[in-house]
Amino acid sequence: MSRAALFLDRDGTLIRHIHYLHKPEEVELLPGVAAALKRALELGYLFFLHTNQSGVGRGMFTLKEVNACNERMLELLGLGTDLFTGVCIAPETPDQPMVYRKPSPRFAQEMAAKYDLDLAKSWMVGDYPADMETAFATGMQAAAIAGGPLTTLEIAEWRSAGHEVILYPSLAALVETLRRA
Repeated sequence: MSRAALFLDRDGTLIRHIHYLHKPEEVELLPGVAAALKRALELGYLFFLHTNQSGVGRGMFTLKEVNACNERMLELLGLGTDLFTGVCIAPETPDQPMVYRKPSPRFAQEMAAKYDLDLAKSWMVGDYPADMETAFATGMQAAAIAGGPLTTLEIAEWRSAGHEVILYPSLAALVETLRRA
């Protein structure tokens, strides 16, 4: 039986967005995120973290530093170190060939095959256009978290092109609408 999942962007979705974050002491959870994830777990959703980290590709910081920030986030969430079924850290810069960098559908497609996920019942959750474009490329539902660089004009353009994008004030607001996976 296929399962549903939340593919979650990190910065601006789970934690406060800091440009080129690489210091664990700067990691700060967004309000309500831990409780929202706990509720989504209770509903049976699997979690996948998908984060673009071009600072690695630019030589500004290392994957070790990104992982340290992720570890700090998990510590603050208090939901266990195995919270994410899969993690994708895409180090490519926008001018490099895209492998896992969003909006590439590759990570979601690989996880769907590996874990028997129903992408049509799954969500890509983020605050950047690339997050929404990942949803469109994979057939996932697109949840835009307010507060990021997404504009209402972009959302309107996507909708006029036949893509459904739902704008939520927070991850918690999205989780309130979810049904059992």
